[in-house]
Amino acid sequence: HCSFEFDLCGWKQDENDDFDWHLRTSSTRKLGIGPATDHTLQEPSGHYIFIKNSFFQLSGQKSRISSPVLSRKNKNCKVREGVVVEGTKDLISIIFYYHMYGAHIGSLIIYQRTTLKHEKILLNLTGNQGNFWQRKALTLSGDGDEDFQVVFEGIAGEGPRDGIALDDLTFSRDC
Repeated sequence: HCSFEFDLCGWKQDENDDFDWHLRTSSTRKLGIGPATDHTLQEPSGHYIFIKNSFFQLSGQKSRISSPVLSRKNKNCKVREGVVVEGTKDLISIIFYYHMYGAHIGSLIIYQRTTLKHEKILLNLTGNQGNFWQRKALTLSGDGDEDFQVVFEGIAGEGPRDGIALDDLTFSRDC
């Protein structure tokens, strides 16, 4: 679990992207850009990670942050949620909260990336999602024997006052 209250918890900025995710609090936000509080503490002093469109980023530029490597050999890296989908249990492996608000917001894409750099899109959100924290739970696919990472990619939009925030990234307990 990472609440970003103290650091990035082993999540790493990608070296080949265009700009970085930043650790911040709502009390340091300028001109009302970003959420009013973090998700964890529901306080302006609480931390989350954030990217914002600015005059320094061109529309379409990317910022990526990657989880620590998770072992595919760990068969318990999934938790049963009890939801039946097409006769099988729905397996949830990562839960997170996101905030995407603004008229010209970009995109948030979540990937599962193997150690051989094969990427599979798990979720693609584009545009204004509302001025509040939203919960999302995703299943990490079980095909292959390669270790993997989860990658959050923020893509800059056109509005210089819009941004994307992430908080409370949680893998299943046994991951």
